[in-house]
Amino acid sequence: MRQIALDTETTGLDPALGHRVIEIGAVEIVNRRLTGEVFHVYLNPEREIDPGAVEVHGLTQEFLADKARFADVCADFLHFINDAELVIHNAPFDVGFLDAELARLNAGRLRDHCLGIQDSLKLARELHPGQKNNLDALCRRYEVDNSGRTYHGALLDAQLLAEVYLAMTRGQETLAIEQAIAAQTQLPRGRVKLRLLKASAEELAAHAAYLQDMARECGETPVW
Repeated sequence: MRQIALDTETTGLDPALGHRVIEIGAVEIVNRRLTGEVFHVYLNPEREIDPGAVEVHGLTQEFLADKARFADVCADFLHFINDAELVIHNAPFDVGFLDAELARLNAGRLRDHCLGIQDSLKLARELHPGQKNNLDALCRRYEVDNSGRTYHGALLDAQLLAEVYLAMTRGQETLAIEQAIAAQTQLPRGRVKLRLLKASAEELAAHAAYLQDMARECGETPVW
């Protein structure tokens, strides 16, 4: 199975207000192993960035001025996520922004270009109801090192998310293996008759003699 842990950074909070994607980070997972393959771009949003957003991710207009536009990298991005399930923390946020970017190019929706989208925040809330389930809290809970996370960054957050997701779902992997083993070894009820074999008189006598010899050697009577 191929999965992609994905994160974005944006100019603000609402794509309906014209806010844009300014960074995409994506990390490949194949058969529950990180492959080292990543997709990472910074993007020129062609608009101002909210000051509050800069405080979160540290990306300024000056830094992004010479970067590519989304239209320039769209084909490469869609190729990277093709035939993969996307794992996104708080998926509605990132999906809303990416859908808006794709709509500007008449390129459909994000779901049209992948095998599905899994919201890891929803999964975390199901596993840990009533607790903090942001990425930092999950890193602490699953002992994933996030010491380098001074700012939010799409690639770093995607890498952390990949490790957290694998840790969160490790029990599901074990359960699946146990169920597979049980399915192979379970005997169908009502179809198997077990034959009870009783010891013969000679075998009982030999066992009694063995216990007597053991008692003499040990100086004590066996309890069985």
